[in-house]
Amino acid sequence: MSALISRTPVTQTLTVAGIPVEFLLFASTLLGVALFHAHTLKVALTGLVVITSYKLGFAGFPDGEGLAGLAVHLAHEWVLLANLLMLLVGFALLARFFDASRVPDMLPRFLPDDWKGGFVLLVLIFVLSSFLDNIAAAIIGGTVAASVYRGRVHIGYLAAIVAASNAGGSGSVVGDTTTTMMWIDGVSPLDVLHAYVAAVVALLVFGIPAALQQHRHQPINADVEPGVRIDWTRVAIVAFILASAIATNVFVNLYHRELADSFPFIGVAVFAAILLSSTLRRPDWGVVPEAAKGAVFLLALVLCASMMPVEHLPVASWQTAFGLGFVSSVFDNIPLTKLALEQGGYDWGFLAFAVGFGGSMIWFGSTAGIALTNQFPQARSVVSWVRHGWHVALGYVAGFLVMLAVLGWHPHEPHRSTGAAPAAVPGVPAPAVSVPAVPGAPAAGAAGQPSAQ
Repeated sequence: MSALISRTPVTQTLTVAGIPVEFLLFASTLLGVALFHAHTLKVALTGLVVITSYKLGFAGFPDGEGLAGLAVHLAHEWVLLANLLMLLVGFALLARFFDASRVPDMLPRFLPDDWKGGFVLLVLIFVLSSFLDNIAAAIIGGTVAASVYRGRVHIGYLAAIVAASNAGGSGSVVGDTTTTMMWIDGVSPLDVLHAYVAAVVALLVFGIPAALQQHRHQPINADVEPGVRIDWTRVAIVAFILASAIATNVFVNLYHRELADSFPFIGVAVFAAILLSSTLRRPDWGVVPEAAKGAVFLLALVLCASMMPVEHLPVASWQTAFGLGFVSSVFDNIPLTKLALEQGGYDWGFLAFAVGFGGSMIWFGSTAGIALTNQFPQARSVVSWVRHGWHVALGYVAGFLVMLAVLGWHPHEPHRSTGAAPAAVPGVPAPAVSVPAVPGAPAAGAAGQPSAQ
């Protein structure tokens, strides 16, 4: 047994057969979430307690050991965690405003009354996510789907809603947490825009089969109830909340980027908008407990992932980016993106699509998936999600490979002035698809924490 267990000098963590114990504990937590989907919160919190206890007693944290190291670690993560908590709960309240406005009841009048109606709805979710937020787009999409399909939404279609929201945000620096991180860190918004080449292909690949699945399961409700009247005040409240989130995100990242990791600006903006609008229409506070449970589940997984002893990624290449898409379906994509930004040498459009869309392949792989399964708890089954949402994984592979064939892999120049050597070999011709980073190229310093979305 002593030959299998050793202590890694750099991180002072125990390893079993060369694998750090933290990874084994985290893998056990994820396996528990997958197997005991009726008790996901308990499993996630248990995993967090066990991993934290191990770090306190044996391995320590990157910034120190014991309670002092834990305190510093939480000080680094609190902005992200606070944003996620407020956004998940805030957008659940927003969804109730939207549902009570009766707009979803009117949509059958404008959607095609066959399988194409389901596909058009996925396209609308895709577009919404590009300038809104992938959490909000998924929740709004789920609210509309519940209305137009009389509450009988197929799990494969739920997976497609999450995939559409993540695909739509993958090429926009305001559409996903990971792309916002890149923007905060200095990556140009234009350098992630070409992720939409892969995202559009993926939408076609998963969207059509998902729409056909849903049509066979429950056709769209083409009849509008007589006497339905839209509550335009609630519509205005929804618009106000979303506009507050977008404006705050853009303003902070354009004019006060150095403060983006110091305060949960977007989450506070969302809740301030909800409280201000409560003088016009009372929020449905009854949804808060369930939404809070989903948020705590996500925060537990994010914290677990943040404590993993991952110090670097493989050499930047299209193969690495492709693999990170699958990793992000089970491992939080935020630390993966931070490591990639520190390393440099990536084609940021490829990375944005991979880590942004890859989480759609499993329900807890993205914030959008966790938010949607708060509305549809029956989707919290990894087996059912993978079985019925097979088209999402196919869409990821097809989208990535089409973008690679059409555009090629082009590592971007370093986006931070660090004095380091270039992250990629200059003068590489366009068809090249794998360019290793020059030794010593990774930029120094940690990426700024985003205002989470």
